[in-house]
Amino acid sequence: MRLYTLTSDLHGELAKNAHNEQFIKDIEAAIGQTFDYRESDFSDFGAFGDIIYVRTGGTEGVFKKVFEGHEGARVRLLTSGQSNSLAASMEILSWLNQQGLGGEIIHGSISEIASDLLRYYPPVNQGRSKLIHTFVEPGILAGKRYGVVGKPSDWLISSAVDYDKAKELLGAELVDIPIQKLIDLARSAANGADAGILAPRGTVSGGGPYGRPLTAEDFAGSDAIYRALLQIKKEYRLDGLTLRCFDLLTALGNTGCLALARLNAEGCVATCEGDIPAMLSMAIVRKRFGKSGFQANLSRVEGDEFLFAHCTVPLDMVSDYCYDTHFESGIGVALHGILPQGPARIFKLGADLEHCIDEAVEILGNPYGNNLCRTQIIVRGSSALRSYCLGSPLGNHHIIVTI
Repeated sequence: MRLYTLTSDLHGELAKNAHNEQFIKDIEAAIGQTFDYRESDFSDFGAFGDIIYVRTGGTEGVFKKVFEGHEGARVRLLTSGQSNSLAASMEILSWLNQQGLGGEIIHGSISEIASDLLRYYPPVNQGRSKLIHTFVEPGILAGKRYGVVGKPSDWLISSAVDYDKAKELLGAELVDIPIQKLIDLARSAANGADAGILAPRGTVSGGGPYGRPLTAEDFAGSDAIYRALLQIKKEYRLDGLTLRCFDLLTALGNTGCLALARLNAEGCVATCEGDIPAMLSMAIVRKRFGKSGFQANLSRVEGDEFLFAHCTVPLDMVSDYCYDTHFESGIGVALHGILPQGPARIFKLGADLEHCIDEAVEILGNPYGNNLCRTQIIVRGSSALRSYCLGSPLGNHHIIVTI
């Protein structure tokens, strides 16, 4: 079997070849053969049995480029439970399904992965999950204005939204705002920024175990981003916004994680990565339940347990929290939050604005593992949810709300 790899430049720790990874060695032992490693050279991709190992998040746009000219190929996406590998695979599969091409995510225990790899005919293009329903709530966001600060992140290849359709179906007005405006405002706000904002509290208070020690400059930079977003919210009369946050890593040496957490807690819908469907989904959740939702990536599935994670979480959702650095970059201020155990719902409006998933789950716990985004929750879900996530997801980010 030929193995191709997709790796984001942000994940420098994975610069080594895939054949050195224990995850891959364990799979090879289970299937009784060694992969034919092609790494990132997709020039001959498309033979029966070819496998794409999605090693990290942020690779969706890379996939779209290397897949050009191979539209007839059978796509099998191998994913681990680390580095947002599964989340990226869900976005890729969502895009493939939109193109009518289909594909398959291979994920689970080593024995489950081995079984799937050795299957002669993989279940490609399985059709729409029974959990995906028609979304018919005309005008649910009537009179609301939402800002798109910077374009959607490049890896959100299945998440483009028609602005006119959003107005027609939801009543929501989407407003484009240049990312440079935020950058300029944040630089101007830096002089009055507060380095002592939001002192951590409770049992996990203090710095996180994985990132570097945080400084007063980190917190002041985060506060400057928050103040800049407040100015934008006021100037554009916004009820919410989504932020192309990864641009801030290089432009400001910080992230929007804490700023978005604060905005959500204040009732302003705020999502990251410029993800418009996630923002609209979060707005619908707030409309329905009157509370904030957690925008999260699916990182791992084990039986009926699903591990979701992200580096920001609304501060009004958590009972406790501590600070850490942003996972992918090791820059700025991110959050590890504790969400209460108990019943919850997972919701996502598709980019077509006509279909959604709205499923009951149960939050079981809040792990804090390395090699994942900082806020992590385990939820119990159905076998149908597993089939949806691995077969016909509506993109990668989903919104989880406690009920």
